[in-house]
Amino acid sequence: MINSTLRSELLAQVDKRADELIQLAAHLIQIPSENPPGNSGAIADAISAYLVRQGIASEELVAPGGHVNLLARLETERPGKRLIFCGHTDVVPAGDRSRWDFSPESGEVRDGYLLGRGASDMKAGLAGLMLAMAILKQHRDKFSGEIVLAAADDEETGGEFGVEWLLAEGHLRGNACLIAEPSSALYPTIGQKGSAWTRLIFRGQPTHGSLAPIEGDSATLKAAKATVALQRLFEMPVAFPEDLRSVLEVSQEYIRRNRANPRTAEILDHVSVNVGVLRGGSKANIVADQCVLETDIRVPFGATPEQVAAHIDKLLAEVGLKRGVDYEAERMAFHGPANYTLPSEPIVQAVLRSIELVRGERADGVLQWASSDARYFRRFDIPVLQYGPADLPTIHGLNEKVLVEEIVAAAKVYVLTAVDYLTEGK
Repeated sequence: MINSTLRSELLAQVDKRADELIQLAAHLIQIPSENPPGNSGAIADAISAYLVRQGIASEELVAPGGHVNLLARLETERPGKRLIFCGHTDVVPAGDRSRWDFSPESGEVRDGYLLGRGASDMKAGLAGLMLAMAILKQHRDKFSGEIVLAAADDEETGGEFGVEWLLAEGHLRGNACLIAEPSSALYPTIGQKGSAWTRLIFRGQPTHGSLAPIEGDSATLKAAKATVALQRLFEMPVAFPEDLRSVLEVSQEYIRRNRANPRTAEILDHVSVNVGVLRGGSKANIVADQCVLETDIRVPFGATPEQVAAHIDKLLAEVGLKRGVDYEAERMAFHGPANYTLPSEPIVQAVLRSIELVRGERADGVLQWASSDARYFRRFDIPVLQYGPADLPTIHGLNEKVLVEEIVAAAKVYVLTAVDYLTEGK
């Protein structure tokens, strides 16, 4: 554990540079990086420029499709573990900008909140990691090993050309990772449900619309039946693993306290399904020959995407739809099993200790119903968890924001975590 003198010095450094941190986060928000369409070059350049001013070298690595990823390294003179700080530079589209109360690229501070797309997800957290790197550079004699900052692109559309690419190509390696994804102040995320996003393509037989339903075979009618049938995925039996039962209980209690609908707690150990896109037909007076459903399906611990796919076929067969005859199924970008990091991992314990020191309250790791780049680190056997400043209800919505004090508190956690984890002998 960090000695009290060093801890006080590090926390004071964050407080001293708090205005710099908020200005940095605001600057990142003001740089457009919506994905799609995906344009990470400008924000990667801005991150690089800041790090250079702090005396930290970085390199930009361009993945297929022009996705720009940035890596920066902070080494000490003593060998040790390598800790990865990770954040993504892309944000989801702002949508109908006329419905925002301020510009999505605002970066303004109003009533104690930093405003704009990416304020919570996750440019403020990324700025916190950047400031932590700058502060830690001045204290490299206090710990051993190395810190790598990965500012990755493409998280919001699957991460294929961001973290996944960096790991698969061997550009990024480490002993543990902390991602600055949005979380609750006392509850870092140590596990995520899996994903089985699926595209269903329904085929029909076109004819003149005036002859329906007697003649023709409507693909849109098949898709409508499927949409209703898929809701029963929530009822799919799942054998939740017993070794995660205590974490599940903490997670569900947290959800019940923080969501308006107490039933939301059930989402962690059930399959969830959202038919987000239904697109078909060509004209009102033509029986549709094709219709496409795109579904966001999340897979709980104790089930696999393959089991979910088989259950989809079963549910659709019950309403008279047969794969290969009435429809085909395709995997979409988000696809993989539920995954988690054990609470006993040193990086998890370091983060929990740091949160408790900064907040003065007990912290616990929880499970998350969504997914993130964390799954790729676990695929490469790198223990990982998420902790970042957030106003959770505004993520991916209108008027995204985050409390300034939460940004500063998170940066303190990042600095303490790094020294705790990398202190010699731990």
